[in-house]
Amino acid sequence: MSEPQPKRASQTILIVDDVPMNRAMLADMLGDEYNIIEAETGAEAVAIMQSRGDEISLMLLDIVMPEMDGLEVLAIMNQHGHIHETPVIMVSAETKTSVIERAYALGATDFISRPFDASIVRRRVLNTLMLYAKQKTLVQMVEDQIYEREKSVSLMVSILSQIVEFRNGESGLHVLHVNTMTELLLQQVAKKSGRTDLTPEVISRIAIASSLHDIGKIAIPEEILNKPGRLTDEEFALMKTHSAVGSEMLKNLPNYHHEPMVQTAYEICRWHHERYDGRGYPDGLKGDEIPLSAQVVALADVYDALTSVRVYKDAIPHEEAIQMIVNGECGAFDPFLLECMTDIQADLREQLSVSSLSDHVIRESKRVSEHASQIAHEATDDPMPSNRTLEMLEHERTKFDFYATMSNEVLFEYTEDPPIAVFNDWSTNKLGLPEVVANPYESEQLKEVFGEDNLEKLSTMLRATTPDAPIVQFDMKGTVRGEPRWFNIAARAMWTETKDGFKYQGSIGKIVDVHENRKRMTALEERATHDSLTGLTNHDFARKLIRERMEANPEGKFVLMIIDMDHFKEANDTRGHMFGDKVLIQLAKWLRDSVRDSDVVARVGGDEFLICMEVEGDPAPLIERIYKSIPNEYDGFPVSISMGVASVEDGNIPYDVLFNQADILLYEMKNSGRGGYVHKALDHAPDIREVSTLSAIDSNEEEA
Repeated sequence: MSEPQPKRASQTILIVDDVPMNRAMLADMLGDEYNIIEAETGAEAVAIMQSRGDEISLMLLDIVMPEMDGLEVLAIMNQHGHIHETPVIMVSAETKTSVIERAYALGATDFISRPFDASIVRRRVLNTLMLYAKQKTLVQMVEDQIYEREKSVSLMVSILSQIVEFRNGESGLHVLHVNTMTELLLQQVAKKSGRTDLTPEVISRIAIASSLHDIGKIAIPEEILNKPGRLTDEEFALMKTHSAVGSEMLKNLPNYHHEPMVQTAYEICRWHHERYDGRGYPDGLKGDEIPLSAQVVALADVYDALTSVRVYKDAIPHEEAIQMIVNGECGAFDPFLLECMTDIQADLREQLSVSSLSDHVIRESKRVSEHASQIAHEATDDPMPSNRTLEMLEHERTKFDFYATMSNEVLFEYTEDPPIAVFNDWSTNKLGLPEVVANPYESEQLKEVFGEDNLEKLSTMLRATTPDAPIVQFDMKGTVRGEPRWFNIAARAMWTETKDGFKYQGSIGKIVDVHENRKRMTALEERATHDSLTGLTNHDFARKLIRERMEANPEGKFVLMIIDMDHFKEANDTRGHMFGDKVLIQLAKWLRDSVRDSDVVARVGGDEFLICMEVEGDPAPLIERIYKSIPNEYDGFPVSISMGVASVEDGNIPYDVLFNQADILLYEMKNSGRGGYVHKALDHAPDIREVSTLSAIDSNEEEA
């Protein structure tokens, strides 16, 4: 592949310098090959970027200018995103390292110092334009690949189904059911109303986008999502935030928020809990203020919630669910939509029964079994089956294998007597398993793939089922070709009735590779609970952990420290924000290394950190050790911290009280000179106060 070359004649360079002679010299050097635009001030350059930014291929920017200097221009370009589209070469006689580093930190691509050398200027300009041309080509290639990947509807629905299974107590089929019902309802709306705007493409887009309706539940704690009992008012208020949270996630997508699919998903995600009478949430929309897409998904969501098993209820029959919705027992809906739902209720029931390829496989195998039984019964007078019978059996076997392969799942059947497991062809290709395995629970090959403990767990769980509740399901970690992978296994025990009661005959089941989805969920949870810069827990997650520990040990002794870095702003001002980030990362590491793995260390925000420890005995030596564990410099930059420390003998004192007291003590330390800590011991008598202050001067004297 040839390297992309910039088209010089059609490229425009913006020269920004307050000295006319400097602009003229640069224009003379480059004018024969490029279109030149000049700006005398930083403000003029910003205005040109705002109005003609798409035309500018490169900016040559002076640093030292009156009113608005080059660094300020870079900062504004960062704010408006121009710095990612237009490369900037700094041109100046300024040679201070701190200034140059600041320019690079703000996104400058290169630096040319005065006096100018024409050959160097032309070479630097050409190299930069070639680099950006190649970069844009690569970016476009990546975007094209991502776009093509995201066009795969079945993949998106599958991923979302697994996310729901991980986070929510619902079946992953909820997403598929809502998707299917949305499409059926919209088709009926288009047919009954004659609306020409509801084209097949629009209906398909809305149905696909419906898969994202509950994505905001990623942000809801699992203990609320899966609570079997009635939610408290506070829990329900938090649960209701999922529609707004999900819509904001879609709204803030960096590259795709203008895509019709994402815009439709935003409408559905935000407003699928609005109701026709205005009594829904989050915005209280009423009637036709609610987009049709959101109204239809709301109806589908309610129907499936009624007809499916939840942690807090059993499934309601189809006819009863339809009647409850029509009677207004589940909120108000557009009467026309209710008519459409009533029109298609028979088709709806049939379509939703075909939930997935896996369900289809189960139905097919049951039908094959019944058909084979009938053939065997008819053939009792003639033990040799006819050619027609063999052809029918081969046809059914081929069809079953096809469905099993297309489902991309490991399907198996196990018989207890004799102990044999049969796997589908896809299992052989995916996991390298043989088609038939004798004594599977003793098989070294199966133990290597799924793990001996997991096989024992599966066997124990299946034998502990009953004919009325024969299904088991759990996640397990296996190994495929030497690499660890996560699977979800769902199996059904097969029981037969004898004169002595029910006897376990074996099992059927499927094993689904959920490794990538689990990685995505782990990454999402990591982002939701940890600080992206330092890797420490964020304050929200730290608060949750500390409260849980205090509640678990109400008589424990806890120490909470809030640490603030003194004069941190100077790191950013003198050596740039990238260096400032490095200082924060290093301070986080020092704090993490100064405590036990079980202790909570978090970034509260900015240059403030938090440590919470459960201790025994006098905490004073421990506090002083942690304070003194922080070195006094990093890469030539002086490091000093101030700490506010609150300790509690009795964990019954609320976390918020403990944190607030530590925060007050921190500012007391900062107001009294910084470079030390203030400690207060809390109990039920708030007047008891113990203060220990180590000033920066005291610290220096001790080191001396």
